[in-house]
Amino acid sequence: MKILVTGGCGFIGSNFIRLILNETSHQVINLDSLTYAGNLENLKELEGNPHYQFLKGDIRDQKLAEKILSAGIDAIINFAAESHVDRSILDPQSFLQSNYFGCANLLESCRKFPVKIFLQISTDEVYGPFPKGLADEGCRLNPSSPYSASKAGADLLCFSYHKTFGLPVTIARLSNNYGPYQFPEKLIPLFITNALEDQPLPLYGDGLQVRDWIFVEDACQALLLILEEGRAGEIYNVGGGNQRTNLEVTRIILQELKRSKRLIKYIQDRPGHDRRYALDSNKIKKELGFAPALKFEDGLLLTVKWYQDHKKWWQKVKSGEYRLYYEGFYRQKLGLKKK
Repeated sequence: MKILVTGGCGFIGSNFIRLILNETSHQVINLDSLTYAGNLENLKELEGNPHYQFLKGDIRDQKLAEKILSAGIDAIINFAAESHVDRSILDPQSFLQSNYFGCANLLESCRKFPVKIFLQISTDEVYGPFPKGLADEGCRLNPSSPYSASKAGADLLCFSYHKTFGLPVTIARLSNNYGPYQFPEKLIPLFITNALEDQPLPLYGDGLQVRDWIFVEDACQALLLILEEGRAGEIYNVGGGNQRTNLEVTRIILQELKRSKRLIKYIQDRPGHDRRYALDSNKIKKELGFAPALKFEDGLLLTVKWYQDHKKWWQKVKSGEYRLYYEGFYRQKLGLKKK
């Protein structure tokens, strides 16, 4: 199968491509615009692989998408997205352009050059806050942030193309991923790398927000199952079944790195911060036989170890646009002067 992976130089996309090429005979074309979170070094070991091709480009470029599809593509997996909630509060328009209109361009291109499956990567955040119980695939959409609203809109658009035009669309809604190669603006890599540098860990509010965590390699195994065995027109929740508060996660990181809890810096909560997400993933378990392999604590220790062993990778990443963002946003939140 010839697969177009969009956003393949990002965190989950790069881990997925690595899995595909290591465990299958599929061919991969990786289309990525290389924004701040896209990093060619994430897949450097694949250079020269005859089953892999990288193309720099934006999913909002419909002519480019049509050119790629016209050469014959069996499947599209759309990872390409702006994904950081904090950034979506600062700049909602960029999220709408990439997450909604970019997805729309891909769908339109598939009308002209059909594929066998269009797998849209979505998020548990489209369900909004879930104070009790678990969100299954039939729950109403209730997004709170511009990020989650843009993803919910893309989900609805995907299903409209399935119902109206018969496009073979499937949606995977993932809980919070963590693991190697995650850009250090998200909680776990930010706190690991800050702790390694003895820098403050900016924890929103009281830190008791609950998230369901899944190790990225487990999530990618689930996506491969959906790609090969999932049904068109269906949604599959992909959760880890590991609900932890942000404060619990922070304490585990500090304990593993033997750093003081005094590094925790409680900061003003962000607007519209959802208190709890929790996915019901029984559908993918029953239909496709998926269950995460790693317990949360085991995966987190592997992640800490990876960032300890790949200091050059994250130091280089944090020296670019990230540092400007960190100093302009988090340092303001922390009440620190700019360097």
